[in-house]
Amino acid sequence: MNTTSGAPMSLGSIMIDIAGTQLEPRDIDRLMDPLVAGVILFTRNFESIAQLKALTQAIHALRHPRLLIGVDHEGGRVQRFRAGFTHIPPMRLLGQLHEANASLSYLNAEKIGWLLATELLSVGVDFSFTPVVDLDYGGSKVIGDRAFAMNPHTVSQLAFHLMLGMRKAGMACVAKHFPGHGYIEADTHTEMAIDDRPFAEIEQKDMQPFLSLIENGVDAIMPAHVIYSKVDNRPAGFSEHWLQGVLRKTCYFEGAIISDDMSMKAASEFGSASQRVLSALQAGCDLVLVCNDPEAVDEVLSKVKWHANALSHARLIRLHAHKKTDYEKLQYEPLWQAAVSVVKSLNQKHDQQELT
Repeated sequence: MNTTSGAPMSLGSIMIDIAGTQLEPRDIDRLMDPLVAGVILFTRNFESIAQLKALTQAIHALRHPRLLIGVDHEGGRVQRFRAGFTHIPPMRLLGQLHEANASLSYLNAEKIGWLLATELLSVGVDFSFTPVVDLDYGGSKVIGDRAFAMNPHTVSQLAFHLMLGMRKAGMACVAKHFPGHGYIEADTHTEMAIDDRPFAEIEQKDMQPFLSLIENGVDAIMPAHVIYSKVDNRPAGFSEHWLQGVLRKTCYFEGAIISDDMSMKAASEFGSASQRVLSALQAGCDLVLVCNDPEAVDEVLSKVKWHANALSHARLIRLHAHKKTDYEKLQYEPLWQAAVSVVKSLNQKHDQQELT
């Protein structure tokens, strides 16, 4: 294990979490393991802007190239950091706006993407696991208002403009959950999920937003922990057919493939933690998430032997933040002020909907 701070090391292939609001010796020991590529942050890791900046600086100072720092920061009910951050509305509101005024919805999506990314970049986060491009079929327990809309074209356009805003801010984005998680009701955090539709239907509907973003250079894609039973008997994130056959060869995707959390119920049925991680890597993932289970992390780091190739490493390096604005200066930035105004208007609309 390499324990020399700042020593040159290649990024590994595993993204893990940490326990608290600052790095402890055990965290540092894990993060210095060559298998580790980055850290995913959660609400428990945040108590203030100053604390979060100090934490990200400490993580980035450990290694070179610096470890990646990611977070689930989509808006709505999935936004890990609240105090001091703009409350991003659920993406369904943009879909509703699209029905009334498509061009305005695109402008607003771009502003929201820029705002979301800029605020995270200002505190040292490299990227967000967003956008959700699953279709809103109306019955999903876990997707719901995280989705833009039901119509694939609407989702494609809104996700593209959100990505465009993030890109202008200097942040990579992660489209999820390939090839589509919106059709089934099951929540893969707590139960197995099976989508029994034929491939042709999934391709014609759910995959269209992913194809659109791939054409426009999306940086990363996260596969679903869903079994598409008429295509393969393993969840997409463990499936060589889905990741290498469909996503790489058929869809021509050249960016990073990032697994969903290996500790989720829909993944835990497929062997031990180390077996699951190795299966995901062998299937074609460039980066595998192991979260909320320190014992699983230790098992993975002690048992998994994996040396990523240069291409996989390059895909991850591209996820690093490209530029950064000081948090203290944001409120004086006209783009920030305009974006916050858009968000406030959408949030007011959302509050009114909740009351009716």
